[in-house]
Amino acid sequence: MFGFGSKTEKLEKKYQQLLEEAFKLSKSSRAKSDEKTAEAEKIRLQLEALKEAD
Repeated sequence: MFGFGSKTEKLEKKYQQLLEEAFKLSKSSRAKSDEKTAEAEKIRLQLEALKEAD
């Protein structure tokens, strides 16, 4: 209710953070990197659904 920014903006920020984490992890742990990439993909799908609803 008192959050700043729209839900879309928050999801986009989270998506970018997950991609950055996945990239950093790709240098040390491929499995963890894949997990972060999968999380980011779920958020991307949510973003697409929100944009289609508008």
